[in-house]
This record gives sequence, structure tokens and C-alpha cells, in this order.
Amino acid sequence: MNRELLMLVDAISREKNVERDVVFGAVEAALAQATKKLYQGEVDIRVAIDRESGDYETFRRWLVVPDEAGLQNPDAEELLMDARDRVPDVEEGEYIEEGVESLPIGRIGAMAAKQVILQKIRDAEREMLLNDFMSRGDKIFVGTVKRMDKGDIIVESGRVEGRLRRSEMIPKENLRNGDRVRAMIMEVDLTLRGAPIILSRAAPEFMIELFRQEVPEIEQGLLEIKSCARDPGSRAKIAVISHDKRVDPIGTCVGVRGSRVNAVTNELAGERVDIVLWSEDPAQFVIGALAPANVTSIVVDEEKHAMDVVVDEENLAIAIGRGGQNVRLASELTGWKINIMDANESAQKTAEEQSKLRGLFMEKLDVDEEIADILISEGFTSLEEVAYVPIQEMLEIEAFDEDTVNELRARAKDALLTMEIAREESVEEVSQDLRDLEGLTPQLIARLADAGVHTRDELADLALDELTEITGQTAEEAKALIMKAREHWFTGAAATQE
Repeated sequence: MNRELLMLVDAISREKNVERDVVFGAVEAALAQATKKLYQGEVDIRVAIDRESGDYETFRRWLVVPDEAGLQNPDAEELLMDARDRVPDVEEGEYIEEGVESLPIGRIGAMAAKQVILQKIRDAEREMLLNDFMSRGDKIFVGTVKRMDKGDIIVESGRVEGRLRRSEMIPKENLRNGDRVRAMIMEVDLTLRGAPIILSRAAPEFMIELFRQEVPEIEQGLLEIKSCARDPGSRAKIAVISHDKRVDPIGTCVGVRGSRVNAVTNELAGERVDIVLWSEDPAQFVIGALAPANVTSIVVDEEKHAMDVVVDEENLAIAIGRGGQNVRLASELTGWKINIMDANESAQKTAEEQSKLRGLFMEKLDVDEEIADILISEGFTSLEEVAYVPIQEMLEIEAFDEDTVNELRARAKDALLTMEIAREESVEEVSQDLRDLEGLTPQLIARLADAGVHTRDELADLALDELTEITGQTAEEAKALIMKAREHWFTGAAATQE
């Protein structure tokens, strides 16, 4: 039998033109896989074949893991303290082995080994083709639709296949077998069988790459696309900047008679593209991103990373867009939360904010309404500003003399100190389970404490709009935090059911 094994290895080696060691490895893998079927559970089997004599031995083995880690797979793992009872000098990450009865290779074993070899050859060819394709550095995959696979489309380019998931297709786009397709290469996942290249036609990166191919000035570095936001198949916005004063960024991307932007639109099933001039000034950038709506005024809230944008009645619907599309895309493009409002809503919000600020000044500075209104009219929006702006600026206020200014500054500093002490005491009341919650920063913990949220359950009970109001987070960030806080409810319920 040993001689037959050696003859089998030599025959396969010659037939498939592979090294004998590769064949031996495949035979060992086939024997190990066959032996595993004799055991219950996920055991680990190793087979070692002597390359000269053909003799082989079979071992069951256990990976040595740290005691504190615990056993994830008891059938193939051993705790360090237990392993050292068997092998005193064994270390973490090593294996302990126990000889078991070897299976005769027989005809079934020979066929299994041959199948393993063939699969290894196919895998090697596949990997070689994939490496050759990726070495070209293409960002866009160009191929034809080969087949459908559970809702996904398999696209073939030469002998390489890519997978276009349903979620990454353009809505209402009907692709059929044989259709030519272009898509962005998002990642390569070698664990996927058949089509390891993951594609997308809905990603913003795809539009950016299409413009790069249509607009030579981008490739030359004269223009740059800073950001892109898409509602795939419907509408998109891109922000561009010119690094050469002689080049008009918007006109260059549009092209003669719209040729360049139309080429992109046609590729993306008629998706309309707004080309926006990027600006370092966030407010100016947002104004441009909301085009074609005209903005009346804009108020920037750096702390909440949000802007209140005021438009007149005629522009309100345009600024918001159908189903909120225009303002949503503008927000994604700029990275700022944008609140659209008309003049009346703006005036009402301003009045409410001034009333709140007036109450703060009157309470914390112990002044009357007249003094509070003077501070507001002079542009003071917080106690910090009253306490720490250059004293000369306050002395320039006609209604205040030097004594009044000094007194207001002293009261503001005292009020801030008192509030800080109260805040620290409030934070100290925050439970450890809330402090340990992943994603909570000290700043967020302080804001939650100020709002009276001291435990994980109190955070979990908050509504989405309540948390965004407290922390100033985006809706997505707040939702993720609430779900994180609620995790222990579901794990606890699952444990109870078990």
C-alpha cells in the first residue's frame, strides 16, 4: 500500500505538472478530512506522510489557548494549565498531539486526493488570473453580464468575474445576460467562490471615477473632485475645485454643450448631476450645494456642526427638493447638518433663542432684563464670552462704564465656576456601566449628565430626537448609540429564554 501511495503521488505529479510536495500535502489533507468524519464535533486532525517510504501517521491535536480566554472550541482547544499537565513545557499557540489510528488510503482516498489536487490547481489558476487583473490598477471593472446569482449579477471580464450586489445596482436599471456593464471595484474578497471582486454602480466613488475618465484636467491635477453625494439613478452633487486659476472647474466638468456631464449621466441611467464649487468657507460651500435655491441668510453652529439656512417662500420648496432630496444631498456633500427654514421660522427661532439667553443672563449674572438685552444686542451669546472676551471690547459698549464691566465679568466667572462644580458632581453620579459603553466620550458623558441621564437604561430609554438634542450628534450616530445601550436588554432576554 505504501508503494502504491508513492506511485499515486508520482503519477499525479507528472499528470498535473506540480511538485511532489504539493501532491503529498493534498493527500495528507484528504486523509485528514476523511479521518475527521469518524469523530463528533470540530476536531483537528493532522496526517504526516514520509516522503521516502510512503508510511504515514495520523494525529489528533489541540491548540493551546490562554486560561483567561476560555475554550471557544473544546474539541480542538486545550487550556494552558491543562495542556501543561500533559506536556510541561508547552506554550500558548503551540499544539499538543495524540496519535490515532490511520485510515487506509484505498481507492476512495486516492480519488479524494486527486480531487483536492485539481481544486488546488484551479485555485492557483484563479488566483493567478486575479492577480494579473488587479496588477493593471483598473478602478472600473468593464465586462458583460454572465448570470444572476441570488439577486446579484455576476459580471465577466475575460476569465475574471465580479459580483454586483442588488444593493449596489442603480434602482430601476434592468440588466440582462450579455449586457455590457461598467462598475467600480470596491474590494476583493478571496473567500468568495467564483466572483471575488465586489462591484458597485451606486457608490459615489463610481461617479468620481467616471468624471476622472471624462475630464482630462482631473487626471492632470488641474481640477479635483472634493466630495460626491448620490441618490443613485435620480440625482447627484459633486464638489469641484480648480488648482489653476485659468481653469473654470464647473465649465470644464460640464464640457462643450454638456458633452462631459452628459456622458456620465448616460452611463448612470439618466442620473442628473449638480456641479458645485467647493469652498474652504463652510457657509459658502453650503450655499453653493443648495443650488438652484437662493439663500437669504445662514447661521453656523460650530458646536453642533449644523447650519440654519433661511430662504424665502419662493425658494423653500426648491431648497428642500422632492422628498427632501436636495437638502439631503447637500448635507451629505458638505458634511454639515442643514436646517432649511423660511423667514418667519427663522425669526421665531431667533426670538426663542434670545429669550432663553436673556433668562440665562438674568439668572446667572443677577441683572435685569435691560442689561441682558444690551449684552444680547452687542452679540454676546454665552457666559464664557462675557467672562473672557478682551475687556476693551466690553468697555466700548456705550451703556456700560468700567465698574459695570468689571462686575459683569466677575459674576460671569463666578457663575461658570459654580456650574462647573455642579457639572463635575453630576458626572460623578454617572454609573460605571454607562461610562464603559463603547462610543461614549467624556464630552458626551458630560452632556448626558447635564441632561439628567446617569445610567445605561436611561440612555436606552431616550428617543432619537431627544438624544440628538442633548449631544448634537447626527441621527445615525445617535441611533447607533441608543442601540448599543439597548444591547444588554436583548442578550438578557435571549439568556432567559435559553
